[in-house]
Amino acid sequence: MIWLLLLGLITYFIVKRASGVTRTPVWLLWLVAMMPAFVLSGWAIAFRGQRALPPTLVILLFVGCLMVYLLLIERGRIAPKPAKTPQNNAALDPASPPPPSIPEAIPELHDEQPLRPITQEEENRLQTCFLWSVYYLQHIEYRPQAVICRGKLRTTPEIAYQTVRDNIEVQFRDRFYVVFQEGHRTDPFFALVPNPYAKEQDPLLRQPSSRKDRKLVRPGVASALAGITLITTTLAGLQMAGRVISNPLVLIDGLPYALLVMTFFALRGIGHFLTTRKYQIAATLPYFIPVIPLSFFPLGTVGAFIQIRSPIPDRKALFDVGAVGAMLGLCISIPLLAWGLTLSEVVGLSQRAGIFDFYALNPRFSIVFALFSKLVFGSDFVAQTAIKPHAFAIAGWIGLLFTAFNLMPVGQLDGGRMIHAMFGQRRGALIGQISRFLLLAFSVVQPHLLVWAILLLLLPAMDEPALNDVTEIDNFRDGVGLALLTLLVLIILPAPKFLMSWLHI
Repeated sequence: MIWLLLLGLITYFIVKRASGVTRTPVWLLWLVAMMPAFVLSGWAIAFRGQRALPPTLVILLFVGCLMVYLLLIERGRIAPKPAKTPQNNAALDPASPPPPSIPEAIPELHDEQPLRPITQEEENRLQTCFLWSVYYLQHIEYRPQAVICRGKLRTTPEIAYQTVRDNIEVQFRDRFYVVFQEGHRTDPFFALVPNPYAKEQDPLLRQPSSRKDRKLVRPGVASALAGITLITTTLAGLQMAGRVISNPLVLIDGLPYALLVMTFFALRGIGHFLTTRKYQIAATLPYFIPVIPLSFFPLGTVGAFIQIRSPIPDRKALFDVGAVGAMLGLCISIPLLAWGLTLSEVVGLSQRAGIFDFYALNPRFSIVFALFSKLVFGSDFVAQTAIKPHAFAIAGWIGLLFTAFNLMPVGQLDGGRMIHAMFGQRRGALIGQISRFLLLAFSVVQPHLLVWAILLLLLPAMDEPALNDVTEIDNFRDGVGLALLTLLVLIILPAPKFLMSWLHI
C-alpha cells in the first residue's frame, strides 16, 4: 500500500493547483481523482490478485471519475467579479443590451472609472501605438486586470507584434506585458497585462535586479535538495545491487548509480535553465525531488524541474525551452543505455517482470530498448530471456523513461510546450486531450502505463500562452518536433509481434 500513499501525495499536489480556479474543496477533488486507484486496490485485495477487473469497467471507471472531476471544477469555478454598473457590464459583454438611461447610473460610473487599468488620456496615447498599415485598431475593451485591443492585422504577425510592442514601451515603458493571441474565429488581438516586476526592474537593462535574481534562483534550496537526492539515490543504488548497509563504506557501491542519474537530471535541468536565460525568462535553478527508494519505485528521485516565473516571449522560445530538455535527455540516456548494456548480462525471463525489475528487466516493453538489446547481445538475446542491467544501463533506461514522459504532448511538459509552439495553444490543448485518453485506453493492455495515464489526466491540458502567441515557428523546428514525437512513440510502445518474430526475441 506504500505505492498508494505515494500516488495519493503526488495527486494531492497536482489537484492543489486547481484550488485557485474553483470553490470545490480540494479534498473532494482529491477523492474523485484517487477513486480509480482505491477501487483497483480494493479489487486486488478482495480477490488477492487472482482476478483482474474487466477492462470495460476499468475504462468506465476512469472516464466516469474524470467527468465528475471536471464537473466539480466547473460547478465551483470562480467567476471574475462583475462590474457594478450596467455600463461596465456592457463593456465586458458586447452582446448585452444598452443600459437604461437613468441619472443614478452616472455617479456610479464615475465611481467605477478608476478601476480601468488606464485613464482616458492614456487610452488616447495607446491608440497612437497602432499604425493603420500594421494593425488597424477597431475597439478597446477593458477587464479588471487587462486592456483588450481588437482590430485587423495588416502585415505579418511578427512585424505587427514588434511594432506595437515597441510603440507601447515608448508610451508606457515596462508597465505592461504586451500579449498577442489568436482570436476565436477572428483576427488576433492584443492584450495589455500589468507587469508585476515593473517597479523592481532596472529601466535600462530591463532585467531583474541582482538581489531579486538571487532570491529567484535560490541556490541554497537547490543545493539542499541536491544533497538529499544524492543520499536517496545512493540508497537506491545499494537496493538495486542487493547490498545491505553493514558499514558506511558500503555506500560507495551505490554512488555510481546515484552520480549517473543525478548527472542526467542535472544536465537536463541546466539545459532548461540556460535556454530560459537565453530568452531572458525568469526561472529557478533545477530543483531535485528526492524520494525514499521503495520496492515498487526504487529510483530514489522523480527528477528535477525548474519553475518559470515570467512569460515566455514567443512560440520559438516556447519550443526551444521544451525541445532542449528533451534532446539533452535523449543525447545522454541513449548512449548511456547502449554503453550500460555492454556491461550487462542476459538472464532468464521472469513471468512478472516489470519496467523497474532490475534483476530481470524485460526490454520488450519498449521498441527502442528491444532494438538496442538485440544489437548489443545478438544471438544471446532470444525469446524467454531478459537483461540483468548494469548501473549504467539502469541510469540510461530511467533517463529514457523520464524523457518519454516529459515528451507527452500535455500542458507544461516538454512535449506540451512543443505541441503548443507547433500548432498553437487551442490545437495543442486538443492534441493533449486526445493523447491522454489514448494513453489511458492503451494502459488497459499495458498496465505499467496506468500511473502515467493517471498523472496526465490530472495535469492541465493547456499551457500558458506566449507573449507573441501568433507568429509560427520555422520548418526546421517543426521537423525537430515531429522527430522527437516519433521517438516518444518508439519508446513507450512495446515491441510488436512481427518485430519480435523477425528479431527472434
